[in-house]
Amino acid sequence: MAVFLLGGRFFKCRTDVKRVMKESFQSYCSSLASGRQHVNGVDLYYEQTGTGKHAVLLIPGALGCIWTDFGPQLKSLNKERFTVVGWDPRGYGQSRPPDRDFPPDFFERDAKDAVDLMKALGFGKFSLLGWSDGGITALIAAAKNPDLISKMVVWGSNAFVSQQDLKLYNAVRDVSKWSARMRKPMEEVYGAQVFAKTWEAWGDGIAQFAKRPEGSICLELLPRISCPTLIIHGEKDPMVPSFHPQCLLKHIKGSRLHLMPEGKHNLHLRYADEFNRLVEDFLGN
Repeated sequence: MAVFLLGGRFFKCRTDVKRVMKESFQSYCSSLASGRQHVNGVDLYYEQTGTGKHAVLLIPGALGCIWTDFGPQLKSLNKERFTVVGWDPRGYGQSRPPDRDFPPDFFERDAKDAVDLMKALGFGKFSLLGWSDGGITALIAAAKNPDLISKMVVWGSNAFVSQQDLKLYNAVRDVSKWSARMRKPMEEVYGAQVFAKTWEAWGDGIAQFAKRPEGSICLELLPRISCPTLIIHGEKDPMVPSFHPQCLLKHIKGSRLHLMPEGKHNLHLRYADEFNRLVEDFLGN
């Protein structure tokens, strides 16, 4: 099956994953707290579950929101050990208006929004789980806020954009070439026209980094990351070549790399139980 977008940068469209998301939502509702918090001039939608002392922020990927990207984590991460916060970044999901745009500093803007949201919710220290674009946001947030970030897990993420990456992005730029089934999840969130327009805008936004020296998104910030960091990589991820996690491992001091041989870009959804155990063990030690 081809790989396409759903919440994270690209996602394998599967009926079983959609079923898991639905079941996650039904189970999770009983322990849900949700609302909108005014942060940096916008109202950010968030959901919170769990009562644990260790706060964890889930950061979704391109066009992603809480329930497209993190259903199994909100449902199943240990609620006695962790307080888990999911959010829709500005311009995504239920954090609209405003419409999403992609200025040169959009990752830095998301990182500031993420940190300031957690501070507004009363968390003085917390960990980050970032998928795809959300992992890039997490890297920047951790580098710029070392005193606030306890630990970090990133997967499907990159600190620079190569010419090979541009070819991968361009191959899926035109959503009209996708099947109706593959477009449906995001069209349900945004509507067909807004989804297509926003996805094209994301393509332009991510491509601008290829014009920078070394294609850097945040390469220069990686040595400033001091929190314990776990990098997870699916060895069958068709959208993130293996040189990206290797780059993170090389430049983030003390980081660890865990490879999932069968994992693709959506490994935390496809192999949710294994992923959640891995994350809980890392955060808990």
